[in-house]
Amino acid sequence: MQSLWNDHEAAGHVGDLAQRVYTSRLLGRDKSLVLHGGGNTSVRLRERNLVGDEEEILYVKGSGWDLEFIEEAGFTPVRLAHLLRLAQLKTLSDPQLVNELLTHLTRAAAPAPSVETILHALLPHKYVDHTHSGAVLAVTNTVDGDKRIAEIYGDEVVIIPYVMPGFDLARLCAELFPRYAGENTIGMVLLKHGIFSFGATARESYERMIQLVDRAERYLAQHNAWNLKPAANSAGESPQRAEIAALRLGISHCAGNPMVMTTHHDARTASFVQRTDMATVSQQGPATPDHVIRTKRLPMLGRDVDAYAQSYRAYFSQHAPHLKETRSMLDAAPRVVLDTSLGMCAAGRSAQDAVIVSDLYRHTMDVIERATRLGGYHALPARDLFNVEYWDLEQAKLRKSGKAPPFAGEIALVTGAASGIGRACVEALLARGAAVIGLDIDRCIDTLYRRPDFLGLRCDVTAPAEIIAALESATRAYGGLDMLILSAGVFPGGTAIAALDSEAWRKVMNVNLDANLMLLRECHPLLKLAPSGGRVVVIGSKNVPAPGPGAAAYSASKAALTQLARVAALEWGADNIRINILHPHAVFDTGIWSDEVLAGRAAHYGLSVEEYKKNNVLKTEITSHDVAELAAELCGPLFAKTTGAQLPIDGGNERVI
Repeated sequence: MQSLWNDHEAAGHVGDLAQRVYTSRLLGRDKSLVLHGGGNTSVRLRERNLVGDEEEILYVKGSGWDLEFIEEAGFTPVRLAHLLRLAQLKTLSDPQLVNELLTHLTRAAAPAPSVETILHALLPHKYVDHTHSGAVLAVTNTVDGDKRIAEIYGDEVVIIPYVMPGFDLARLCAELFPRYAGENTIGMVLLKHGIFSFGATARESYERMIQLVDRAERYLAQHNAWNLKPAANSAGESPQRAEIAALRLGISHCAGNPMVMTTHHDARTASFVQRTDMATVSQQGPATPDHVIRTKRLPMLGRDVDAYAQSYRAYFSQHAPHLKETRSMLDAAPRVVLDTSLGMCAAGRSAQDAVIVSDLYRHTMDVIERATRLGGYHALPARDLFNVEYWDLEQAKLRKSGKAPPFAGEIALVTGAASGIGRACVEALLARGAAVIGLDIDRCIDTLYRRPDFLGLRCDVTAPAEIIAALESATRAYGGLDMLILSAGVFPGGTAIAALDSEAWRKVMNVNLDANLMLLRECHPLLKLAPSGGRVVVIGSKNVPAPGPGAAAYSASKAALTQLARVAALEWGADNIRINILHPHAVFDTGIWSDEVLAGRAAHYGLSVEEYKKNNVLKTEITSHDVAELAAELCGPLFAKTTGAQLPIDGGNERVI
C-alpha cells in the first residue's frame, strides 16, 4: 500500500482541522480501507469559548459523512473533558451515551458524533485514524488471528479482543491500551473489527495507517494469500433476465416492498461463488460487524427465498431473547445472493443501497479468500453479529433516511430519454425514487446523469438485437422492470398524402409503431414479474383524436400505437399490468420545435410566439415537465385501478373536446 500524501495538495489545507479533512479524504479514496461511510477520524483542538474559557475539543467524524468526501462541517466538535469523565463510568446505556454526546457539542447543528467518539478521546494523541482495512481483517479473521497480528506488529500495536462497539469497547480500550502501549506503539488493532493509527500531525497519523496496512498486505503476500486470481473460464454464460427478475420478485415479496437487485457475473465473482467450500466459508458471517446492518449476517446460497426466510426467523428467535430490550424482527429477505449461475446478487431498497451491499460483500469476499489461504476464515459468532444487527445505534443510521419515496425499489425504462418528454420522464421518475434505464439513439445518453439510480444506454429501438441487449443490461443493473414509458418517436415535416412516399411512411411506422411493439413484447415477461404490478405509459398524440393535414404518417402511427396499447391493456390485465395512453399537444420544449419553426407556425396563425404557445382553452403552456409528471402519476397509486385510458394533456383543444 502506498501513501497518497501530496505536498502540493496538502499545502492547500491550512490549519489543523483542514489537515484532518485532507488526510481523511486520502483514506476514503482507498476502498480497501473504508467503504460507504465506514471508518472514522478525529483531531483534538484547543479553542476559546464565548465566555473566554479555553477548552480542548475533539473533532470527530459525524454520522452520515463519507471520509472520501468529508468537509470541515462533517466533523462534530465534542468537549473532550466530558468524554474523558464518561470513560471512567462503569456502565453507560446507549440512550445515555447518545444523550451525553449530543448535549456536550459546541455546535448544535453539527451531525451526530460517531459511536466510537469516547474511544477516540481515550487515545492520547492529537490525530486518530480508524479504518476497516481488508488486509488487517483477513489476518484477524482467522482462528489464530491475534497471534498473527502480534507476529506482524510486535509492540507497535495494542491488540484488543472483540467486544461490542460503543461504550463497552471504549471501556475495554481504556483498560488495555495504557497497560500495553509503549514508546513504540503507533496503532491499535481491534480483532475482527479494524485498525487504529495515531500521531502528532495529520500526516504522521495517516502515514502510520498506510505503514501498518502495508505490513499486513506484505504478510499476506509472503503467505501466498494476497493476490487473488479468478479461476480460468469461471464467468460462464450470462444469466437470463427472466431468471433475475423472478429472483428479485421473490426477494421483494419477502421484504414486503419492491427491491432493486444488482447482478454481478464477472470472472472474479463467478470464481468465488463456484468454490467447492462455499457452503462453509460463506455461512459464517461478514468480515466486520459493521457490515451486518447492510448485508445481513449470511448471504443466501441459491434461490430458495422461503428457506432463507425461515432460517432467518429461526436466527431471530434464537438470539432475540438475549437482548436487553425487546426488538421487532427486521424483514427476513436476503441482501446478498450467491448462485453458481447468476453470480452474486445484491438487493437494496434503492439502487444506492444495492451498490453499498455489493461493495461490502465484495470486500467480504476478498477477506474470506485471503483468510482461507492463511489458514481458514473465522468470523464472529452469530450472537455477536445479531447484537450489532439489532443494535439501536446502528438501526438509527438507517432510519435517518426517513420515509421511502413512492417509487423506492422500483425500476423504470424510458425510451427517447435523452431529450424532450423522455428526459422529463426520467427526471420525474428519479424524483420519485425509481431506478431508471434511459434508452436513446443519441450518444449523450451514456453520460446524461452520473448517479447509481440511472443507466443510460445507447439503443436504436428499431433494432431488435439492441433492444434485447439493453434489457439484459438493465436487468443485470437493477433486477427487472416495473414501469415502461414509451416516449421515443419521430415527427416528419408536413407532407400531404399525395406527396408521401412509401419510404418516409415506413420510417415513421418503424419508429413510432413497430419499435414499440417489439418493446412491449420483450418487456412483457419482466413486467409480469413486477412486485407491485407492471405499468406502461404510452406517449401518444393529440393527432389521434384530432388529426391534422400534412401529418398522415405521424397521425396514423400514433393511432395504431394507441390501438396496440388498448389491446395490450385487455390482454395483460390478467398479468396485473396496466397500460394507459397520454395524448399531449403543442409541447414546444422538444427537439421538434426549433425557434424558427415555432416563429413560423405562430405567424401562420397571426399570433405572437407566446400567444401561440398558449393557444388552447385554458390559455396555458404545456411543457415536457407537465407531460412527464402526469406520466409518472399514471404509474403511481392514484391510478392503480385505471387501465386502457386515454388522457389528453393539451390545455384543452377544441377539436379534441
